[in-house]
Amino acid sequence: MRTLLIDAGNTRLKWGVLDDGNIVETGDVPQVDIRDTGLAALMRNLPRDVDYAFVSNVAGQRFATRLTGVLSAHAGCDTGFARTSNAACGVTNAYPDPRQMGVDRWAAMIGAWNEFHSAVLVVDAGTAVTLDALDSKGRHLGGQIVPGFALMAGSLNRETSDIEVSDSATEQALSRDLGIFADSTADCVSEGAANAVAGAIERAISVLRSSAYDPTLVLTGGDASRILQAVNITPHHRPELVLAGLAELLAEERPDHGSLSQAQ
Repeated sequence: MRTLLIDAGNTRLKWGVLDDGNIVETGDVPQVDIRDTGLAALMRNLPRDVDYAFVSNVAGQRFATRLTGVLSAHAGCDTGFARTSNAACGVTNAYPDPRQMGVDRWAAMIGAWNEFHSAVLVVDAGTAVTLDALDSKGRHLGGQIVPGFALMAGSLNRETSDIEVSDSATEQALSRDLGIFADSTADCVSEGAANAVAGAIERAISVLRSSAYDPTLVLTGGDASRILQAVNITPHHRPELVLAGLAELLAEERPDHGSLSQAQ
């Protein structure tokens, strides 16, 4: 059984094929390409030889409807959509109304906890940066959401008259030394945005430790690589974390599709 796992986010759509307990044939397409050229940009890259598609979608209902039709025509398979719930795969949600939580956050938490089975801080650095804490029993302690690097830089660009931000400045790696004090406006914005994210992560870890938790830091998302070396705790980088969580959810919902190997 080969299952196409899809993480449809606001900035990009990422996929991988779950085959014999492993996620293989991964790829991604920026959402801007899909908006500009239609779902043909996706069909050129997606594998066809799959039996089912399982999707985490935060790109809206209209996109979900279009994606279902494209997958049916492209691969001849049915499509299922993951949903956030009160509890699944050993993880208990702290939200009184789980529908208010993005399914990508839910899948990322499930992927992280099912790998480490310990207290974790899950950071998804994408368009927005989400931080979610879980204890060693898989209980969600709650989360935070802060603007991502590009959103912070873009807001300064829009709301001020004298601060301009170059695209390259928002892609630079985060400094750990006195390089955090930049010598150009564009680099000042880049360092400020990135250090705001790193500071939020370090404060979250500090609070968890002061409350007797010893969290494993798990990073995912398109901007995760920018903060890998910046935080004061050794992180685990899991680019396919949402896909891993989808595999766990799928195994619980449809056991015939198999489960994800935990070998990393």
